[in-house]
Amino acid sequence: MKNAVLALVAFLVTSAIEAQSFSKKDFEGVWVSVDDVSNQRKSEISLYVDEGKLYGQIARLLLEEDKGKQCAACKGQLKDKPIEGLTIIEGLEWDGTAWTGGKILDPANGKQYSCTLTLENDQTLKVRGYLGISLLGRTQTWYKASK
Repeated sequence: MKNAVLALVAFLVTSAIEAQSFSKKDFEGVWVSVDDVSNQRKSEISLYVDEGKLYGQIARLLLEEDKGKQCAACKGQLKDKPIEGLTIIEGLEWDGTAWTGGKILDPANGKQYSCTLTLENDQTLKVRGYLGISLLGRTQTWYKASK
C-alpha cells in the first residue's frame, strides 16, 4: 500500500512538472518590459533564435520620454547608438528548461550582465541579470505582448 501511494505521488509530481515544461520556441516573440520603480510598460523586446542561440532586440520604446534616446553610457561601437533597435540580449544557450550563458545589456548604465531566461507560464518571462553568480543580481518580469 505504501509503495502504491509513493508511486501515485511520484506520478502526480512528474505530471505537474511536465505540464509546466516549455520548449525553447515558447520564448520567441515580443515581450514587454516593465519599469521596476514606476511599474509602467517600458519597452517591447523581440526575442529570436539565430544559429541556435537566443538574442533580444529592443523593438520599440513605449515611454514618450525614452523615444529617441541613445545609449550614452554604452561603450565601444554601441556608444551613442539609438536604444530602439539595440540588441540587449546576446548568445544565450538552451539548457533544456531555460536560456542561459549569455549576456544582457542595461542601456541605462551601459553595463553587461550574465543572463538567464525562464518562463513562469506562457505569458510571463523571468529575466535574471547578475554578476558572477546568480545570487548577485536581480530578476525582472516581462510579459508576452498582445497580438
